[in-house]
Amino acid sequence: MATIDCFEDLEIWKEGMRLCVKIYASMKECKDYGFKDRIQRAAVSIPSNISEGYERQTNKEFVQFLFIAKGSCGEVRTQLYLAKELKYISPDDFTLLFNKAKHLSSMLSNFIKTRKNNFK
Repeated sequence: MATIDCFEDLEIWKEGMRLCVKIYASMKECKDYGFKDRIQRAAVSIPSNISEGYERQTNKEFVQFLFIAKGSCGEVRTQLYLAKELKYISPDDFTLLFNKAKHLSSMLSNFIKTRKNNFK
């Protein structure tokens, strides 16, 4: 098992960053700037909250920020549905991004359980 010395070592942070980059790339041509800003902000919120929580003083605070990141992941999934319906993204892009967001949400749930149960 790898040693975690900083938030950049966390696989959930790396996955959040990858999702964020893919969201930005998929929305590059979108002219609905309000929507584009909203989905990009939600995506950025995921790795940002993971890193902010990691840098806090207590496990309880870290877990709270992980929950916020998980909430942002749900927000991204909702906005992806809307992006698909409005034809801002292709059905293939929707499937790819949605599956990545859903997987990341599951990773966050598992990590939250681990932190709550093993790091009191």
